[in-house]
Amino acid sequence: MSISAIVIIALLIVLSAIVIYHDTHNFKIYEYEVTTDKLDRDFMYVFLTDLHGYFYGKGNEKLIEAVDKISPDAIFCAGDMITATKNHRNVEVDSGLRLLENLSSRYPVYISNGNHEEKIKAYRDSFGNLFDRYKNRLKRAGAVYLENDSVMIEGTNIRVTGLCLDLGFFKKVVKVNMDDKYLDNLLGRVNTAEKENYQILIAHNPIYFKNYVDWGADLALSGHVHGGIIRLPLLGGVISPAIALFPKYDAGKYEKDGSTMILSRGLGTHTIHVRMFNPGEVSVIKLRGKKNVT
Repeated sequence: MSISAIVIIALLIVLSAIVIYHDTHNFKIYEYEVTTDKLDRDFMYVFLTDLHGYFYGKGNEKLIEAVDKISPDAIFCAGDMITATKNHRNVEVDSGLRLLENLSSRYPVYISNGNHEEKIKAYRDSFGNLFDRYKNRLKRAGAVYLENDSVMIEGTNIRVTGLCLDLGFFKKVVKVNMDDKYLDNLLGRVNTAEKENYQILIAHNPIYFKNYVDWGADLALSGHVHGGIIRLPLLGGVISPAIALFPKYDAGKYEKDGSTMILSRGLGTHTIHVRMFNPGEVSVIKLRGKKNVT
């Protein structure tokens, strides 16, 4: 191999390392606009997910400052703000807990579980009552914690539902099929009267977007995929946590049959602590109402 080729390879390795370090330790603001004729005014929301115990500055001050600059009407969180490792009984909980407590003291915050929160809830032999203590602290801070239930946002016709899927739906390599009636049985069917409301579904795993649409979600908020960890031009995300190469849903805005999914790249990493061409994401969702507007 020639000296020039060796130099080029060395430069590429150095540049790749710089990009990985930057993207693993920084986040960007991504803005999405969603229009609906179910609402007669506009709303602006922040969506956070997949922090996995990361800190952006002392006490996550960089994240808090970013949210304060946006000054949203409310904040939605799709979970995995912690990282739980069953075999080692380790949980990185402080970062996500303190961030959400801080934000809940100043904004309406609606939280549902990711697979890591579901893990500490399910494996009580390993984690004891950690999930109950985590959830109760957030509720005391003012957060609305949604586990397969729904609330109306006060003063609006926006209904928020938090979906907590069984851990079986997060298996690696093979996608587990979801029965057509599964969400109806878990969440209740969206009836005719409720269809007048704008239905937001906080649903950590994006691969079941079709099921979310069929159930009645106008807007699904998902994470879990971490943007595909490494992103390539034109090809998008390279691999998902389920070990799926070039996943169909990796990041961004998706639409189906009049419904929308916002899929965040998330804020942290776990197991494979790498991001490349894929910094963390704070999602800003501009919900545009056009009802009765001429």
